[in-house]
Amino acid sequence: MASNIFTIDRVSFSYGDAPLFSDFSLTLPEGKVTTLIGANGSGKSTLFDLMTKNLKPRSGSIFLRGGDVAALRLRDFAKLVAIVHQRNIAPADLSVEKLVSYGRFPYRTFGHAGNGEEDEAMVNWALSVCELDGCRHQSVSSLSGGQAQRVWIALALAQGSKVLLLDEPTTYLDVRYQLDILRLVRRLNEEFAMTVIMVLHDINQALHYSDEVVALEGGRLIAQGAPTDIVSEELLAEVYGIPLRVVEVDGKPFVLEV
Repeated sequence: MASNIFTIDRVSFSYGDAPLFSDFSLTLPEGKVTTLIGANGSGKSTLFDLMTKNLKPRSGSIFLRGGDVAALRLRDFAKLVAIVHQRNIAPADLSVEKLVSYGRFPYRTFGHAGNGEEDEAMVNWALSVCELDGCRHQSVSSLSGGQAQRVWIALALAQGSKVLLLDEPTTYLDVRYQLDILRLVRRLNEEFAMTVIMVLHDINQALHYSDEVVALEGGRLIAQGAPTDIVSEELLAEVYGIPLRVVEVDGKPFVLEV
C-alpha cells in the first residue's frame, strides 16, 4: 500500500470574507500521478497554492511526509518538492541551459557555489529527459510553447526532488504538445519513480493519465480514487453542474463533452 506524500489536516482558508475551505482534510499518495479536477472556483488552484507555500491556511496544517510544511524554509522545501506554475516568464535572451541551471539554486548558499559536478550532471539529466539537448543553447523565447513548457519542467527536475507539482501544465498548448507533456509526466512517474500531483482542466486527460483523481466542488472533497472506481455521470454532474455522458474506451472512462 502506498504511503502518503501530503496530508492536509482540517485546513480552513478564505479570500477576505469569502470562505473556500473549512476544516478540509485530504491525503495524497506517494509514488502515483494524482490529478485535481473540478470546475472553476472549486478550489483546485487554491489547494495547489496552499501545498506549495504560496498561500497560508487560516487554520489547520499541511504535512509533507509527516513534516509540517509551514516549518520548512523555502530553500529546504525546494529540495523536497519541485513546482511548475501555470504562468512562467524568463528574460528574452536567457538560454535554455542557463534557465534549467537555476533549478540548482536550493543547493547554493552565500559564499558557496555548490557541487559543480553534481549540478552539471543534474542539469544535463534534466535536459536529456525532457528532450532538450538539441536546443540547450537557444534562448527560451525562441522556442514553441510546448518546448518552453518542457524547459520549465526540466528546471524543476534539476532540483533533484522526487515530488513534482504541476499547475495546469497543458494550458495554452495545442493538443500535440498537451499529449507530449502528459506522456512526459507518465514517464517521470513510471521510469524515475516520481510522485506527480497536478491540476488539469481537461477531464479526459485527467482520467487517462492519472492513477488517482481528486474531485473538488466549492472547496469540498467530492470523491477521490482511481478513475475507473469513482467516475460516473452522477459524480461529474455534482462536480461540474451539468450532465455529462460517460462511456468506456479501452477499459477506461471517457467523458462525452459535446
